[in-house]
Parts: sequence; C-alpha cells; structure tokens
Amino acid sequence: MSVGDICRRDVDTVTFDASALDAARRMRDRQVGTVVVVDDGHPVGILTDRDLTVRVLAAGRDPLTRVSEIMTPSPTTITAEITIAAALGHMRAGRFRRLPVVGHDGRLIGILALDDVLAVVAEELAEVGPLLKREAPHRWLGRQT
Repeated sequence: MSVGDICRRDVDTVTFDASALDAARRMRDRQVGTVVVVDDGHPVGILTDRDLTVRVLAAGRDPLTRVSEIMTPSPTTITAEITIAAALGHMRAGRFRRLPVVGHDGRLIGILALDDVLAVVAEELAEVGPLLKREAPHRWLGRQT
C-alpha cells in the first residue's frame, strides 16, 4: 500500500501572504489543525494551530502578522508512490505528524497524517484478529498431535 492510497486529497491551504487571522479562521471553519502554505501550488511552509498559539498569541504578535513570518518553512514532502512504511520513517525521523504529498512536479496533491496511518493499521488489525482466533485453536491442536 502506498501513501497515495490513504492520503487526504482535500488539503487546506493558505498563501504565504495571508494573515495569521485568516489562517486561524480557515482552520476554524474547516475544523482542521493544519494548513499547508503554498506558492503556485508548491508547498513552501506548514502552519498548525499550535504555531498560531505559540508564535502569535503567546508572543503577543498582531493577528495580521503574515503567515510567512510564523510558518515552519520548507516542509519535508513525500510523493504518493512511496510506501506507508517509508512515510512513517520520515515522520519518525523528523518528528512530524503530517507530511504534504506532492506530485512529480512538486505541486501539492494531498497530505498524510499520522492519524490516517493509524486508522488504516487499526482496520487491518480488526480484520486479522478474527482470522487469528479461528486459526489459533487449529494450530494449537496440531502441535499436540
């Protein structure tokens, strides 16, 4: 299974010249905690609700501060073709919970969240569990004879 199979294609974005207030309202309206900052479709930054809290509110900055001043620049990106295991490696190495997914032209096509990966793993484990229960008695009995 590849990243492209499970990533979300409906990505919330803002431009680097948007204000922190605009980004916060977008997060509120769309009920998301992250927006990808794009320039001509290319991810140039990422901004989270935590960033807004720490870098704007707690720092006493103006809510009209430009996103470019508070975003995390140059986010690590992945392509849709890589495996989920490889994506998890990037997440673990960089301590990321979300990774923008780009096409071969570098344009944003989706976002992969750790929660999405966990949901897939949980579904697969739920499917495997009953199989293991059915097989376990047969394997156990087979070993005794």
